[in-house]
Order: sequence, then C-alpha cells, then structure tokens
Amino acid sequence: MPTRREARERALGLAYEADIRGVDLGAVVAAQPVRPDEYTCLLVEGVAAHGDEIDALLRKYSEHWALERMPVVDRTLLRLSTYELGWCPDIPAATVITEAVELAKQYSTKDSGRFVNGLLARIAEDVRAP
Repeated sequence: MPTRREARERALGLAYEADIRGVDLGAVVAAQPVRPDEYTCLLVEGVAAHGDEIDALLRKYSEHWALERMPVVDRTLLRLSTYELGWCPDIPAATVITEAVELAKQYSTKDSGRFVNGLLARIAEDVRAP
C-alpha cells in the first residue's frame, strides 16, 4: 500500500492528465490498467464530485490570479489540496499544505511552492475555522 504522499502524487498525475486532455477525471481513472489505491481514488473522486465548490474557493482566495491562467500543475494540486482541507477533516491542515508545497516545488515552477502555500493557508483559515 502506498503512502499518502505517493497517493497524492499519483492523484496529481491523474488529475493533471484529465486537465491537459480536457476529459473527465473519472474517465482517466477508469482507463488505468490497475485501479489506483484507495486514497488516490478518494482524492480524485472527491475533486470530481466537489469541483465547482473547490473552484469557487480557489477563485475567492487567489488574488489577481484567474484559475484558468494558473500553471496546470499548480491548479491541479490546489484542487486536490483544497478537497483535502474542506472534506477530509481528519488530516491536519499543516500536513496537507506541506505536502502540496513539496509537490509544487518538485513538479512546477520555482515560485509555485510559495504561491501554493499562501493560497492554501488562506483557504485553510476559512474551511477549518472552529
């Protein structure tokens, strides 16, 4: 069984593929020769089910950035992480944000880590407020 870090990375790859190809995320998952692990499926199915709500949060908190103009990796990662923040309350917000920042640093631009960190921190304050 993969770690949650590996599951997040796999979910990022699947969601990135769906975004780049302009196809439904569920279709990308269904086309895999082996079904992804449980946590990967939870993430991608959650993003697919709550996409409009997630995008609304991203638009609300991304200052001077249109969602459509964000680098695809950043946008995809932000969607997955926003799902975790909003719909997976058992996972600490700091863990979600740290993992997202590390993946952004690994797969996106040199400034993406800082951008992802700032945006997710603002979202976490809203969705995880007591």
